[in-house]
Amino acid sequence: MVKISIAVAGTILFFSACNSGMNSANKEEAIGNEQPGDPVEMRKPDIGYKPAFAGQTRAPGVKTSTPYEVRVVTDKLTKPWGITELPDGRLLVTEKEGNMRIVTKDGQVSEKITGLPEVVAEDQAGLLDVKLDPDFGSNRMVYWSYSAKLSNGSTTAVAKGTLSADEKRIENVRVIYQAVPVYSGTKHYGSRLLFDKSGNLFVTTADRFEKERRQHAQDLVSSLGKVLHITKDGQPAPGGPFAGQPNAKPEIYSIGHRNIQSIDMHPATGDLWIAEMGPKGGDELNHVQPGKNYGWPIITYGMEYSHDTIGTGITQREGLEQPVYFWDPVLSPSGMTFYRGDAIPEWKNSLFIGGLNSHHIARLVIENNRVVGEERLAADQQQRFRSVTEGRDGALYAITDEGRLYRIGKK
Repeated sequence: MVKISIAVAGTILFFSACNSGMNSANKEEAIGNEQPGDPVEMRKPDIGYKPAFAGQTRAPGVKTSTPYEVRVVTDKLTKPWGITELPDGRLLVTEKEGNMRIVTKDGQVSEKITGLPEVVAEDQAGLLDVKLDPDFGSNRMVYWSYSAKLSNGSTTAVAKGTLSADEKRIENVRVIYQAVPVYSGTKHYGSRLLFDKSGNLFVTTADRFEKERRQHAQDLVSSLGKVLHITKDGQPAPGGPFAGQPNAKPEIYSIGHRNIQSIDMHPATGDLWIAEMGPKGGDELNHVQPGKNYGWPIITYGMEYSHDTIGTGITQREGLEQPVYFWDPVLSPSGMTFYRGDAIPEWKNSLFIGGLNSHHIARLVIENNRVVGEERLAADQQQRFRSVTEGRDGALYAITDEGRLYRIGKK
């Protein structure tokens, strides 16, 4: 096991990354004259659109007062993407190239689990998220999302199978869902999975990146750019908001999304939340309600990477939902979890989101469906945090594109 222990009595804010990876000008800009409550983001916006309401971006900074540590459990993974905890506390992890492995909390990494279908393992494509059946203890069923290789391209797919008793293979594999339409290209698959309290499955998708494909996010005959709601067998979950509507896929739960790699339910309210990647600027946190339209690509707080405007360059339109929060510069949000434990009481109901090119884990304090505080964890590690989950021990477990598994928890 590789150890990098950090005694943290308070927040690791962005400026704690100054000793690695920032030039002197950025150091001055990041450190500045910050005071308690100042936003954690000290840089100038990349885009600078005006928020629709106070607190929609750059919420006041907060600090964790409970001493905690950031520790590397292992650095022996290869491009991990999804992580979930097994009943005994070990962690089941996917690797983009098409592998699943089990990792113990003392850093032992299993051999590859065999039996998985072929994946497109290129660019943003690969073996992606993983979740256990709510009844895993009795049926040993595992669900995963991946970039499926088809004759005319690739798409986001969901499959399930049983983990063998010796934990060496997945058996009786069945593909239960494939998003349509299918395209060539290897970007924007979405692919997070979440079981609801009824045992049905939320699946997030993306717009497949290219400009000419974005309108699929608004198209009810397309699975792309959506939150989907399906049964364990891949059928539309009952009571969908578009069920019975002509020319609409009944599994669609919400529309108008760009690239959703983050999803969880608030532990107190049961409400569904997502974070999604915007273009340049404009990453969003959304409180998702059935049948609502979240605006992409009609409204956005971002721009093209070329700095051209997207569409007509508007951020608001009647009938389209506003994000609860947005980041500019971007967070690049990937997997997220609400904190449910008691080990660090001040984290209760906080939302933790892995940041990729922002190289930190964002903690958001949410009250009355508004972000009232933001904190940065593990920024000094300078890793691309791909996903984060909470363990039964009350610690956070986070994986990075660089192959690390971190434990972040009380000393």
